[in-house]
Amino acid sequence: MDYATDFGVLAIQKESVIGEIEGLEMVKDVNLDFSYTKRDLLGFVDGEKRPGKMFTSMSFSEAGESYAVAQTSNSSIHWGRQLLGQKSQVTSLFGADVLWSKGFTGHKVKMAIFDTGIRADHPHFRNIKERTNWTNEDTLNDNLGHGTFVAGVIAGQDAECLGFAPDAEIYAFRVFTDAQVSYTSWFLDAFNYAIATNMDVLNLSIGGPDYLDLPFVEKVWEITANNIIMVSAIGNDGPLYGTLNNPADQCDVIGVGGIDYSDHIAPFSSRGMSTWEIPHGYGRVKPDVVAYGREIMGSKISTGCKSLSGTSVASPVVAGVVCLLVSVIPESARKDILNPASMKQALVEGAAKLSGPNMYEQGAGRVDLLESYEILKGYHPRASIFPSVLDFTDCPYSWPFCRQPLYAGAMPVMFNATILNGMGAIGYIESPPTWHPAEEEGNLLSIHFTYSEVIWPWTGYLALHMQIKEEGVQFSGEIEGNVTLRVFSPPSSGEKSPRSSTCVLQLKLKVVPTPPRHKRVLWDQFHNIKYPPGYIPRDSLDVRNDILDWHGDHLHTNFHIMFNMLRDAGYYVETLGSPFTCFDARQYGTLLLVDLEDEYFQEEIEKLRDDVISTGLGLVVFAEWYNMDTMVKMRFFDDNTRSWWTPVTGGANIPALNDLLAPFGIAFGDKILNGDFSIDGEQSRYASGTDIVRFPRGGYTHGFPFLDSSESGATQNVLTSGTAKADSSILGLVEVGQGRIAVYGDSNCLDSSHMVTNCYWLLKKILDFTSRNVKDPLLFPVSSKNDAALFVDDNQLPTRRTDVNFSSYSAVVGKDLICRSDSRFEVWGTKGYNLHVRGRNRRLPGYPLIDLGRGLNSTFDTSNLKSPKDTQKNKVDSLGIRTWGMLSRDEADVPVLVASHWLLPAAVAITGLVLLSLWHIRQRRRRRRRRGSGSGRLGNL
Repeated sequence: MDYATDFGVLAIQKESVIGEIEGLEMVKDVNLDFSYTKRDLLGFVDGEKRPGKMFTSMSFSEAGESYAVAQTSNSSIHWGRQLLGQKSQVTSLFGADVLWSKGFTGHKVKMAIFDTGIRADHPHFRNIKERTNWTNEDTLNDNLGHGTFVAGVIAGQDAECLGFAPDAEIYAFRVFTDAQVSYTSWFLDAFNYAIATNMDVLNLSIGGPDYLDLPFVEKVWEITANNIIMVSAIGNDGPLYGTLNNPADQCDVIGVGGIDYSDHIAPFSSRGMSTWEIPHGYGRVKPDVVAYGREIMGSKISTGCKSLSGTSVASPVVAGVVCLLVSVIPESARKDILNPASMKQALVEGAAKLSGPNMYEQGAGRVDLLESYEILKGYHPRASIFPSVLDFTDCPYSWPFCRQPLYAGAMPVMFNATILNGMGAIGYIESPPTWHPAEEEGNLLSIHFTYSEVIWPWTGYLALHMQIKEEGVQFSGEIEGNVTLRVFSPPSSGEKSPRSSTCVLQLKLKVVPTPPRHKRVLWDQFHNIKYPPGYIPRDSLDVRNDILDWHGDHLHTNFHIMFNMLRDAGYYVETLGSPFTCFDARQYGTLLLVDLEDEYFQEEIEKLRDDVISTGLGLVVFAEWYNMDTMVKMRFFDDNTRSWWTPVTGGANIPALNDLLAPFGIAFGDKILNGDFSIDGEQSRYASGTDIVRFPRGGYTHGFPFLDSSESGATQNVLTSGTAKADSSILGLVEVGQGRIAVYGDSNCLDSSHMVTNCYWLLKKILDFTSRNVKDPLLFPVSSKNDAALFVDDNQLPTRRTDVNFSSYSAVVGKDLICRSDSRFEVWGTKGYNLHVRGRNRRLPGYPLIDLGRGLNSTFDTSNLKSPKDTQKNKVDSLGIRTWGMLSRDEADVPVLVASHWLLPAAVAITGLVLLSLWHIRQRRRRRRRRGSGSGRLGNL
């Protein structure tokens, strides 16, 4: 096939050649050639990496033994055949026969199916136009059956398993081998050929978590920019959140989730939100739509029909719907009217919203073929926003926004909408978005917008950062209004003036008075690192087939159940996506740190120390395992990228956490502990957690005799077999200055990804302590109080890896400290509170000045902190730990600094008194000199 290509594949023996290739004038980029596999989730089985890039698994089960496995849950969901006999053809459920009766059958629609191929003489298909093979196997046939099944759902003509568009022209792209393996280069070649042959619709029933495989992602953009409508499965990693697969998670692709025949979200269907934007932003709504994906009938390899389940089945259902809708538009007008944006507009605007699921489970809802048909019949190119409504009173659809109202003083609440531009592949925002309140109280809402400067291809984003102004601190009620945005695109062929369109986003927000400090919890998102871009290992090492941490670790992804629990308990939970210097500690009862992998700026460590000691901030830390020997053992050589994959860190970055907690005399160790335990009848599971090795005297610790499964611990277990195991401390609670701290060595009991048992009961009791100083007898028995400090030498603490370039993954190492758009408006673009000049708040362009009446240095001033030697004489405890006494509190013996709020005023006052006294003394001397000036001088002589 003589078609131009925009890439080349080279086999090299020396990595030094890469630099020379990158230096060539016409070379844009050099990337490793990734391999893809559909065989097992993420390409791992029993902890071993299979050849190929990591991709979500698919079901090949026959109807009689049909089941789908939620690969990231702990059980399989089995379905019987009983519903099959009760349900009609999937085509009739969508009303395809109505369009067939009008003569629309997919005629002259070029349908590209990227899968495992198809047999040329298959009796179910009347219009197989072309078959191409892009693999290293010498066959065009489908020997697995998946590609044939997908084609049957789209365009089959057998009466038992009818497809939606039987007259569509099928172009079968064989991109997977019989071993279900593919390479990025195969996809790039096949994509280029799809562009060259002017495909109309393309179905990809595949997906994976790596949205940073840029050659693949950029080629998908090129596909849609060339007016090819791409439909892709959202993934079979449900029921977990934050498990969207690429490319279905891209704005320009129609991402499809799965439902059953009762309009319930299928357990296997991946949930949103997208995680590209974390930590500074907020994810987009995905999937776009859902369709039936359970027990769908399709074609077998050679003849006959079978049923399969999965989003890889729901995707061709929607692709078939799209094919049928394309044929509705006359062939001469298709390219002028139809494009990836206009088709998505027709699908999401015509979809039927389901009553139970939220927007990150169902998107716009179940596809409605006939409603979308009506929209396309009268369609004129325009731009729109999806979702077009954000309603805080619409629960559960608007979860999580409907679960927590707005209030003054909170971190900005972010909502990320997608701009769909049906006017052209490229578009521009004509002027900044505008907020139009419906009533006077709407002026209490302050919105800052971030958005795509260039909308390409066909789509962009509009992010709202919403705050209630200070004058609304006591306001309770609803705020309604619209956000408008004007988009324009270059004129189409034959047009003289640019196309333009006004988009509208309707808002209905619930507002309450600012909650008291003890009810407010701040979640640290900033110090989380997820896969991609690095090998971030999973938190529970018991899970062997899913060893990457890729679900986002966000309150609204894999910690969404915990978020709901905290709301039910009366807490208001906010998210911090910037450093610790970017929040005012006086506003929060507790800072919650869970499963964090990043480092900390020195300014963060110093501020947090004073936040706890002087400002009374509660601090809660849920850590994870970290063991150097275990991390080394987990590395593997990837024969496709020709490189070693090594964990960037452990389940959590314990050396960094130890630096953060050092001012309080607290540190974690490097054990990997597993076991069941009970605290006064409350049962819990400790899954790959770490131990506490330093804790101050006067604090309370709880320990249990767990097995250490780390490499070094396994050896020790053998040596000490037959003897009683020593307790390992896993939970510690202590009062420090005006604040309180609680640390726990495992986060799996809060993370819904691989949870065995939850510890929400423990978290609630901990928050009662850190936020309100309520000491539950369960956690504070006399027997758990430390008469002496726990202590190990520095050389026994976990150390950082020296063979990893951590700056490649970190938001801290080698980066500038800056407050970003997730922070309160007054500190955007600064280093945060206390780290810039005093005075009125920095004014943002286009926004009125908000004067809180206390300036930005009101929390405290770390530059005025005195060194310990200036406040008290050093004390050395029985273990030789150098500590600093508390002014009026000696329950805990921890390194602290005394409060600094009064130091500067006191110093000024004392200085003033001294100067005043000196002035009075000098004045008295002058008066005496005047009274006896002559005799005095003579006498003195």
